[in-house]
Amino acid sequence: MTQPKPARPTAAPGRTRIMSPTEIARTAQAPRSAPETGTAPGVSRPPDLTYWLEHAWYDNHVEPGVTIGVTTDDGRITEVRTGVTAPPAGATVLRGLTLPGLANTHSHAFHRALRSTVQVGSGTFWTWREFMYGFAARLTPDSYHALARAVYAEMALAGITAVGEFHYVHHTPDGTPYDHPNAMGEALIAAAAEAGIRITLLDTAYLSSGLTKRRGGAPPERHQLRFSDGTADAWAERASALKDSDHARIGAAIHSVRAVPAEQLATVAAWAGERGAPLHVHLSEQTAENDACLAVHGRTPTRLLADHGVLGARTTGVHNTHLTDEDIALLGSSHTGTCMCPTTERDLADGIGPAARLQRAGSPLSLGSDSHAVIDILEEARAMELDERLRSRRRGHWTAASLLHAATAGGHAALGRPEAGRIETGALADLVTIALDTVRTAGPLPRLGAETAVFAASAADVRHTVVGGRHLVRDGAHTLVPDVPKALAESIAALRG
Repeated sequence: MTQPKPARPTAAPGRTRIMSPTEIARTAQAPRSAPETGTAPGVSRPPDLTYWLEHAWYDNHVEPGVTIGVTTDDGRITEVRTGVTAPPAGATVLRGLTLPGLANTHSHAFHRALRSTVQVGSGTFWTWREFMYGFAARLTPDSYHALARAVYAEMALAGITAVGEFHYVHHTPDGTPYDHPNAMGEALIAAAAEAGIRITLLDTAYLSSGLTKRRGGAPPERHQLRFSDGTADAWAERASALKDSDHARIGAAIHSVRAVPAEQLATVAAWAGERGAPLHVHLSEQTAENDACLAVHGRTPTRLLADHGVLGARTTGVHNTHLTDEDIALLGSSHTGTCMCPTTERDLADGIGPAARLQRAGSPLSLGSDSHAVIDILEEARAMELDERLRSRRRGHWTAASLLHAATAGGHAALGRPEAGRIETGALADLVTIALDTVRTAGPLPRLGAETAVFAASAADVRHTVVGGRHLVRDGAHTLVPDVPKALAESIAALRG
């Protein structure tokens, strides 16, 4: 007798959280990036808003007394003026050092619930992963929306104006799709809008539990069922229903060579290529992944990706920790990006990736907070340099300016937003202001503001965040989420079961 199919589940009961992109933008008054026909770079028009920056990171140096004009229809900078010694009438004053908004290139929002819990005892990446699976199993569209909204608000308080969400929790715990197949992804899009930041949703193909010689790889384990669409073609069909909106862009991700069988890598790469979308991939984070790939395919994960058309200028490898000389050459010559996540890589005892060698080879650098052991892109920038010092026993691998570039323009480019990450006419008016009068930042000359930001400041020193010209964080307070610590505490408590 044929058993009846179970009912297809919907989102958790309660107030509906999932909205269309238009509703999201309207409800949250989300910041807007320019449409294709928006103001062209270099074209000036009368501003709707004016900000006066006490000090600005402008044209690769600290410039005192800068005003910028912003249009509210597309959130772009229409003019930049230097040498303005006092705030003009009606201007919003940003005291401190103002930088382009920070980009968090690699995030798993639900990992924020693991903070401190996974610091008890010892273990490895693989034992940490078991804790992560437990939290992933409890997520619903509503609970994920609540947690992500709080996490993205925490990011805004840390000066982050755009996040790359590496999203693979797609279905119900037993793998059954929701009635609305992208309920989880759209919960994240809504959460970013309500927290006021931009998102690139990197919808992730996660199809198998490991590398085997059998076609299709090893089937997903029980706790991985909700990650998998079964095949890359089924993943592409579901992901194609997601659409760009004013504050959200849709990209793709290959979870890893462990999780996407070799014969299906090209399908994911082609999907991203047809759309001109960013494509990200966890790459050589663990030596065990390299060993398994060599055993099954007779080549490194980097070579496997290259052979299947995954590498390229729109692709970013995340971690890129355990690489051979040939791997580094392949990534550099193809201009594949590298996203380093030093606070997670050290937290999980993964190792120190060869970021300096990768950049010299031609791989652009960006930064991410990944598992959110901390959310602080300034710390990620500092850690990349300091980790390299520990390995090489030599100082000064990057200038403060180079590290700021990775934290801003480099990250935004990796997320498919080359129009962000700069203070110049035509760029998105996304800004972060670092206080220069706290116990960490007081004392240095203002002209050393870049060095102060990278090597002394922290997320706690962020005074203002502006997204699309909108003053999102004012004097350290979030204007849309009034009590971010409470929102974090309540949403995490709901997942403890």
